[in-house]
Amino acid sequence: MTTKDIVLDHVSIRFGNYTAVENAFLTIKGGEFFSFLGPSGCGKTTLLRCISGFVDPTEGRVLIGGQDMRHVGPNKRPTALIFQNLALFPLMSVADNIAFPLEVRGVGRKERRKRADELLDMIALPGTGDKKIHELSGGQKQRVAIARALAVEPDILLLDEPLSALDLKLRQHMRTELRAIQQRVGLTFIYITHDQGEALTMSDRVAVMNSGVIEQIGDPESIYDRPRTGFVASFVGETNRLSGTVKGQNGEIVALDTPVGLLTGRAGGGRNYKPGDRCHLFIRPEKLRIAEPGATANRVLTKRLKDEFEGSIRHLFLTANGCDLRVSLVNNGASSGVSTDGSDVPVAFDESFAIVLPETESGLGVQ
Repeated sequence: MTTKDIVLDHVSIRFGNYTAVENAFLTIKGGEFFSFLGPSGCGKTTLLRCISGFVDPTEGRVLIGGQDMRHVGPNKRPTALIFQNLALFPLMSVADNIAFPLEVRGVGRKERRKRADELLDMIALPGTGDKKIHELSGGQKQRVAIARALAVEPDILLLDEPLSALDLKLRQHMRTELRAIQQRVGLTFIYITHDQGEALTMSDRVAVMNSGVIEQIGDPESIYDRPRTGFVASFVGETNRLSGTVKGQNGEIVALDTPVGLLTGRAGGGRNYKPGDRCHLFIRPEKLRIAEPGATANRVLTKRLKDEFEGSIRHLFLTANGCDLRVSLVNNGASSGVSTDGSDVPVAFDESFAIVLPETESGLGVQ
């Protein structure tokens, strides 16, 4: 089986006066697990339907393996789409569900059953072919939907938020299952999600979308640690945001006057700022620490509002001069050094962990 690159060549999709996708330009490599991540209504599902052939681009092209897909219907493309509701047939057996696409193509019953059993072995559900769909768990149904999509041997598997209806434990388990299946069969997986944990855990690369625009593409670590826009910094993971005015820049390090004092961080996206520019400094809760005695750089004296215990992590909610901060500390059995509400808590951070981005790109208010 060969894999094929997918190219979105300046794709825009409009419905009347509404722009769902604006100038999407990227290449998804054959054999890659690629995710589109973003809030509801950002255009990610529309883009997936465009790749699968259910929506035509208003402008631009979709190319698969170098071939322009315009006027090529969904049933003629080397893709298979798994819908959010899975769309399994309740009156059919598990094996018949998996083999249904082969039946449509005229494959004989004996060959269909053989292929269904092979796929059941591959998804670790051997011997379940004669069961009905209602006899399966949510995670098993998910795997059956994947097996049905793989029955026709597509080059590209498209998944539209397939784990959204599962409970947290099962979603976390299915992340591992999906990634293992993708690596085993070697197909290109294109995955749609609003769940950052899914995207960061499973993907080779992630495209973060906002209001129809792809804001950043990169591997999970660069998306998380080196966001290029305020929206990406705000949407992907928890973060603290402090507003301020640029005092100066030395190389990639920017000094920012903020309500809690002078703070320094890295210029996001290699930008150059001038004194007086309004910016936000973003720092992850796990990158903040209780300041050691004598520490002065990027030190903020806060008041403790409350804390939340989450098993392995303890979250401290702090405030300083009208600015709220959150610190996440690993629970190792030792005291956090913070006792009662209202106590003084000095916190600090390394400037290399903080990102300074323009205030106009904060992404604030996007749900």
